[in-house]
Amino acid sequence: MLHTCALSLCLLLALPAVAVVATAPTTQSTETNRWSTFDSGVRLCVNASATLDSAKPTLLVLYATPNGNTIEQTLGCANAPGLDWHYDIQHVAAQVRRLRELDRAHNIVLAVTQAPGLSWPAFRQAHADAGDIIQSVVNEACILPGKPPQVVLTGHSGGGSFIFGYLNAHEVIPPSITRIAFLDANYAYDDATHGPKLHDWLTADASHHLVVIAYDDREITLNGKKVVGPTGGTFRATDRMIQRFKAEKDWAQSTEGPFIHSTALAGQLHFFVHKNPDNKILHTALVGEMNGLLQALTLGTSAEHAWGTFGGPRAYVECISPTPILPPASATTRPATSRPASTRPTIPPRPADAPSGSAFLKQIESLSPREREAAILRELGRGNVPPFLRNFVPIHVQIARHSATYFVMPDYLSVGDDQDFFRLPMTPMTAQALADSFGCTLITRKISDDVYQQAPLRLTPLPLTENRESAQTFYEHHRAIETERLRAGKPLGTLIAGIKKDVVLSNRLLEKPHRVAIYGWHQSDGRPIQPLSIVHADGYMDYSHGVRLLSRLVIVDDRFMTVDELLRDEARCALLSDEGPIQIPGK
Repeated sequence: MLHTCALSLCLLLALPAVAVVATAPTTQSTETNRWSTFDSGVRLCVNASATLDSAKPTLLVLYATPNGNTIEQTLGCANAPGLDWHYDIQHVAAQVRRLRELDRAHNIVLAVTQAPGLSWPAFRQAHADAGDIIQSVVNEACILPGKPPQVVLTGHSGGGSFIFGYLNAHEVIPPSITRIAFLDANYAYDDATHGPKLHDWLTADASHHLVVIAYDDREITLNGKKVVGPTGGTFRATDRMIQRFKAEKDWAQSTEGPFIHSTALAGQLHFFVHKNPDNKILHTALVGEMNGLLQALTLGTSAEHAWGTFGGPRAYVECISPTPILPPASATTRPATSRPASTRPTIPPRPADAPSGSAFLKQIESLSPREREAAILRELGRGNVPPFLRNFVPIHVQIARHSATYFVMPDYLSVGDDQDFFRLPMTPMTAQALADSFGCTLITRKISDDVYQQAPLRLTPLPLTENRESAQTFYEHHRAIETERLRAGKPLGTLIAGIKKDVVLSNRLLEKPHRVAIYGWHQSDGRPIQPLSIVHADGYMDYSHGVRLLSRLVIVDDRFMTVDELLRDEARCALLSDEGPIQIPGK
């Protein structure tokens, strides 16, 4: 049985269109809030400093509300006569304000999301497309100035269901998720489903952290009855997680005040379990009274020991807003007139019999160019695409009064799995056919530049000169790129640039039909080796060509549009194109 904050019990985005309600200052004059509502009824509030420094990296703390609590109550404010007690228990906004005081190196943004009915577990049960909806919430929260943010997924109580919904929607946890923190919220942990993903994510990047805070809830009672059943509760869920990681060589356990603290993976992994000898309901006390959110956000950072004490007293009292943070009373929701049916590209699942990258090389190395191209189209078209390529990355751009967030493949189209894959050059006809099949488009010259500017991983181009059009050279170039990526220490799924010339959409193709437009292969100074060119016939490709797909859905001025619509829009096409309006082939 799930339980909510304090003594209360409550068993109480298909990409949905977003209607941004308003942006308004809080009672803290240095902050703004962006309120959004989705078609599904999910709400989101993004709280940020009034001035964000685009030169600084951004840390986005995405917090899912507990069962029975609204966004407003979760953000928190000072207690006052007649005010609902829920406002004075979590104080998520105040804890993040305290962190902003200590961490001046980052823009720290807080996003709080609430399910309709005030229960994320119930919402996920009622919505077959809950994974897509949750991904949409994350995408919406990430619409911020500057480079894509590092994202912390956290939540309390039933808010953990939001986190698990996100994990379930991804074959591989995206590297943009840098920290996951369960604040007495890991009830639904399933080792077979979640354990391998979390382990792979942690070991892929030393900057990733998993924090679990829980308490011994096995014997707690309410009105004379036990709150959790014989297999439920966060104590038992935490033990399941501990069994997953207990075999790590550096596993260590200690007693710190009332907590048993277990850690591993050089401090990337932390479990804090309150022993609760008095069998109290400490559910929400772990978050607010004991500073649980601050503890979870700062472990492994320079602020770890600077903010106060885990276990209490409150370390953020001076940061509590005197009044609730509320959306403007005059705001109204603007439902979308139309929207696509899904958030993500429709890449088929990878078949069980799909060959690895090196095995596919053996299949195509002796084929003619025409036969090879047919094999590439067939293999990719049936879904033999590595899991890491399926998590598209948001890119944020602004031109004059207009802004957009679009979503690109983090790397170039490849065949195989995450352990053995192969970046494949291909003709523009094959690339366009795959893009159409997957619900995507090719990118433009401007997007190629945007990706390079916002990519966390930029590698120096690696030109080759011999047998430029052979499959063996394609694979040699791929392996050289992998050597450099591994040397840089970045995991698969990190947005990467500087490794290929992009096959692009361009109006210049109207000058001469049946040509391939290529651009890019940016050098370390940001200048491309390859200016926009249509010199080659469309049947030509060599080792340096790559295809990076763009999701056909774009968030434009807080509304959803297709890429096709945006590229035809004379007033706003500059968000994606530096050539004016562009007609996508076949559209």
